[in-house]
Amino acid sequence: MPEPLSMGAVLRIPTMRRLWYAALVSTFGDFLALFAVIGVLTFQLRATPQQVTGVQISYMLPIAILGILAGVFVDRWPLKATLVASDFTRACLCLLLLVCHDIFSFYLVLAAISVVSSFFGPAQGVTLRTAVPLHGLRSANALMQQVMFGMRIIGPAIAALLVASFGARSCYVADSASFIASGCLIASLAISRPQAAAQAAEVLGEDSPPPPAPPASGMSRIIADMRVGINFIVHHAGIFFVMIAMASGMFVIGCFGPLIAVYVRDSLHASTRIFGVASAMIGIGMFLGINGLTIVAKKVRNTTLVYSGLGGIALGLCSLTLLPHIWSTIAGNLIIGFAVAGIIVPATTLMQQETPPELMGRVGSTFMSLIFTAQISGLILSGLIADRIGVRHVFGLCAILLAVLIVVGRLWMEPRPPGAAA
Repeated sequence: MPEPLSMGAVLRIPTMRRLWYAALVSTFGDFLALFAVIGVLTFQLRATPQQVTGVQISYMLPIAILGILAGVFVDRWPLKATLVASDFTRACLCLLLLVCHDIFSFYLVLAAISVVSSFFGPAQGVTLRTAVPLHGLRSANALMQQVMFGMRIIGPAIAALLVASFGARSCYVADSASFIASGCLIASLAISRPQAAAQAAEVLGEDSPPPPAPPASGMSRIIADMRVGINFIVHHAGIFFVMIAMASGMFVIGCFGPLIAVYVRDSLHASTRIFGVASAMIGIGMFLGINGLTIVAKKVRNTTLVYSGLGGIALGLCSLTLLPHIWSTIAGNLIIGFAVAGIIVPATTLMQQETPPELMGRVGSTFMSLIFTAQISGLILSGLIADRIGVRHVFGLCAILLAVLIVVGRLWMEPRPPGAAA
């Protein structure tokens, strides 16, 4: 493969540049609205911690449930129409937040937005795969994740400022406007999907027999399409491993949300200020990792980076388990954030490079579904497990599980050389 493209070179591709601008605008609006809702529930409606956690769950659960099914339709629908319709639909749904006055109505609107996002995410991934050459995908994914983590760092502060100055409604309107801007940017692009014949030749080879005819129509065809995507994932050692690795990393991040505050209170006996600093270190570590890995590790294999990321998360967790001090907590969270970045970008890149174009929607949506399921599991299970064995022991247990995953990946999930079977 040619020399990997830098982030600057990838941004010079017109389609990629507008996709990045669209992601920048819509992600910024998303974080504004989400943090404004959390602020309203916490300070105006006096919601309990479980009810506030429910905001995140209601936003992630539809994607976790609908992910596999959404990919079937994304692989068949026109990409541009899917992306633009999703953005404009979410713009309308965001305005419904203006008339929400109780916790349940906020849950419903956020879940509805998430349902539409379950179609937008895979369609954006397919468009990215078509617009950027294979040797530029790592930088392209880094740019997209850079937007996400950057907004995670500055989003809460800006949302708090807007809510204090103009009220939460200003954030909801800003989110709606951001989706309209994103939809208009995408509407200006020329997006095309590779022809089915070319896709079949790429996957099967020119001399291969044609694939079997799909079922006639209806539910049987949808189930058949889902089965094809799942079979591809299960029988591709590299993609299956990086999906499990990605889910493990997201599970740890999901655990951190509810538990890091308890850890700072009970293990460090520190204030909320230290909690704020420790939490921010994860986002800062992710942001640094996204930018650093695309420069320093250009020629390192994707699977090697994933192993390094798993090891880095385990190292950070061991620091929190064995060294309950403020300096070690800050350093450990920074290492964990940096290591998570070492999983997200190479895992996404490997999935895009190894997946046939006609399966990109199904594989990408399954990838996304698994990630959100892992985060939800981390949010729900972390508190239950911590009540029984303690927060520090939860961190230690996660470190052990990640170490086992590294060994399992090396022994059973690495592609073997052609002569290995003999």
